[in-house]
Amino acid sequence: MTADRNTLQSFFSLEGKVALVTGAAGGIGRVLASTLAGAGAAVALHDLSLDPLKEVAAEIERAGGKTTCLAADLGNLGEAQALARRTRDALGRLDILINCAATNRRKPIREVTEDDWDKIMAVDLKSIYFLSQAAHAIMKPQGGGRIVHIGSINVFFALGSVSVYGAAKGGVVQLTKVMGVEWAKDGVLVNAVVPGFVATPLSKALWDQPFKAEWMRSRIALRRPARPDEIAGPVLFLCAPASSYVTGTTIVVDGGVIAGGWWEPDDVLAKL
Repeated sequence: MTADRNTLQSFFSLEGKVALVTGAAGGIGRVLASTLAGAGAAVALHDLSLDPLKEVAAEIERAGGKTTCLAADLGNLGEAQALARRTRDALGRLDILINCAATNRRKPIREVTEDDWDKIMAVDLKSIYFLSQAAHAIMKPQGGGRIVHIGSINVFFALGSVSVYGAAKGGVVQLTKVMGVEWAKDGVLVNAVVPGFVATPLSKALWDQPFKAEWMRSRIALRRPARPDEIAGPVLFLCAPASSYVTGTTIVVDGGVIAGGWWEPDDVLAKL
């Protein structure tokens, strides 16, 4: 079968859909929200407070999109669960959930406290579990929906000082499989996207340190960090009709980090 231009465009159309993006004020979250809005979805923008969402909402609305802004502390289970209902109340339905919000405290294992563990796990794993549960309860009667969890390269590539964060993100990848299996019969497709090293305002402090920047680049086959919009493409695919037969899987977008690497320096590689 040969697809015409209209058919190809419909593969990635989100017209008539409503999406909720958590952490929408962040470097990756705001690009994901703008991308979904650009594909036609009305987007509920979430973050810890409303102020940082105003700029994101204004940008989307200037481009003709529709938004609503929702503040919630994902460390509070009740607030996390309520986001699905609040999105439906504000925009009429809920078709897409993007679990992008996360928190981290960088410490060696010997210094990690119970409070560190509880806070990171509450936001990075527990809230995802129960917000997805609440979203599923809305999506199932509608005939289905899409849930996309944003993971981390820490799932496959261990880094010192991020043990709790890595454990939480590892849980997210396994949760993706179980949700994908359980909810397939309901038409709710669940997948994850695992970014590698991404250049965002939050990671700028790392990239500004020459040693750390060189360490990261030396492990990336493409020798540069990802731009947030390079994460948005795979996420859009998983939200759109084009991925109607994809569930329970994880897409890695890391520029070749976990594929492997060369031990020769770049000036030698350039001559090969």
